[in-house]
Amino acid sequence: MIETPTAPFFALAFAEAEAAASRGEVPVGAVVTDPATGRVLGAAGNRTEELNDPTAHAEVLAIRAACAAVGEPRLPGFDLYVTLEPCALCAAAISFARLRRVYFGAYDPKGGGVEHGGRLYTRPTCHHAPDVYGGFHETRAAALLRDFFRERRR
Repeated sequence: MIETPTAPFFALAFAEAEAAASRGEVPVGAVVTDPATGRVLGAAGNRTEELNDPTAHAEVLAIRAACAAVGEPRLPGFDLYVTLEPCALCAAAISFARLRRVYFGAYDPKGGGVEHGGRLYTRPTCHHAPDVYGGFHETRAAALLRDFFRERRR
């Protein structure tokens, strides 16, 4: 049986997503935690526009911050909380980081790489597949994205 994700980690991920939206970024937020201590090791929202970097997704930035915090290139035993199903790029970064678990909010049938699209973790060439649990705070996560894109189309 898995532990239930705690609300503070998703609250921080949503705060990062909302901050990203206020910067004109797609509102996705991510948090890397150490479940043994409850410590947040990295938190970020999307910054692709701000940094002119197509890899500056919330998950990648949170993983980078967590790796810097622990001084290691891999994060075995650590967990990721993210407001949207990771895309293929982020799924690969999660695998390379050796994260233990991924908890995500909204499913992404169009751009997801975990439960949709390439489903990276089901491939025989995937060297590490974390435990993945989706649909946490799904309604809130989907509404945040829907509202953001509706405003952009106006």
